[in-house]
Order: sequence, then structure tokens, then C-alpha cells
Amino acid sequence: MEMEVFSKFLGYILGLLIIFTVCKIFFKPLKVIFKFFFSSFIGLTLLFIINSFSHLTGFYIGINPVTALILGLLGVPGLLVIIILKMFI
Repeated sequence: MEMEVFSKFLGYILGLLIIFTVCKIFFKPLKVIFKFFFSSFIGLTLLFIINSFSHLTGFYIGINPVTALILGLLGVPGLLVIIILKMFI
């Protein structure tokens, strides 16, 4: 009887470890993708706000796939890089 309880307990522990490992393997890429889209969203929102005042300042940065990629990879620091490049070019 004790051996049966121990084997069930061991089976449950092994099952939980397998579930934990599978979740960790599959959710890590999703976390990276979510971070990319979140950074893109924040950066593009700030870029939209900057472009909203372009009629007052004359400073406009186009929203295109390259700026979206830079904002997605770097986030707010990427926006600062784009602004600095726009000022010098």
C-alpha cells in the first residue's frame, strides 16, 4: 500500500515537472514577442504624440516599417536615436 502511494506521489511530481518544463519552453518566446510588441506600441504612441505637434514645431518623423522595427527592438531609447538622427540628417 505504501509503495502505491509513493508511486502516485512520484508520478504527480514528475507530471508537474514535465508541465513546468513545457510551459517554460513555450512561453519564453511568447514573452519576447510580447515585449517586442509592447515596446513598439509605446514607441509608436510617443512618435504619434511628437508628430501631433509637428504643425507647431515643423519636426516630423515618418511612421514606416524601419521606424517600427527600431522602436520595437529598442523601445523609447530607439525613439531617442531616431530623433537624434533626424536632427543631424
